[in-house]
Formats: sequence, C-alpha cells, structure tokens
Amino acid sequence: MSRAAEESNRRLLRARDAMDRGYAEPLDILALARIAHVSPAHFTRTFRAAFGETPHRYLQRRRVERAMFLLRETDRSVTDICFLVGFGSTGTFSRTFRDIVGRSPRTYRKEAATVATVPTCFTMAWTRPHT
Repeated sequence: MSRAAEESNRRLLRARDAMDRGYAEPLDILALARIAHVSPAHFTRTFRAAFGETPHRYLQRRRVERAMFLLRETDRSVTDICFLVGFGSTGTFSRTFRDIVGRSPRTYRKEAATVATVPTCFTMAWTRPHT
C-alpha cells in the first residue's frame, strides 16, 4: 500500500471515529469530509469503498447498536431510547432497528430479558484456544 493510500485510510478512520463519538448528533458529511481532507462526494465514495457501507448507513448501525445496549441494560422507554441515540422519529427508529436486527425494539427487549447471561470469565475460558 502506498504512503498516500495509508494517509487516506488514516483520515477516513479519524472521520469514522468522529462519527462514533457523535453518533447521536445529525450526520454532517461536510464536517466529516473536512476531517478526511476530501470533498463531500469523494468522502462518501471512499468511505463506502473502505468500510462497505455509506456513512449514513454506518451511523444508523451505530445508533442501533447503542439502542440495543440500552434496551438490554436499562428500563428507559423505547421512545426515550429512540431520541437518545439520535433518531428523529419513532417510526424511523423502529423501521431501521427491524431492518438491522430483524425484530422490533420491543421484541428485542423481551427476548433479551429472557436470555440468561453467562459471566464473561466463563465465556473467555470456554472460548480460549486449547493447545
């Protein structure tokens, strides 16, 4: 890989990290493109080529991942979680959640509550490579 390609990838990673930190904020392609030192259109193309999805879809997935955690670990309402993670409407949140997870937020919460959790130490011991 050339030095220019490495620098380009590094800048894309910085932009993606900014998205991760500000996942609840509206998507600002112009600001992210500035971080990556490219035009907004070029940023969208190179982001998709590097990470396999558009910046918008990446941000949606990050928001849904955070929502999944909140649904499992808190008793906040689905509506509160929707707005907390950055969605503008409960309809968009539910549709996006279902597209990514395969079930509604309420169904996900019910199923997560019935699954027994296994302590991390057992999981690590069980999955440790054996020699």
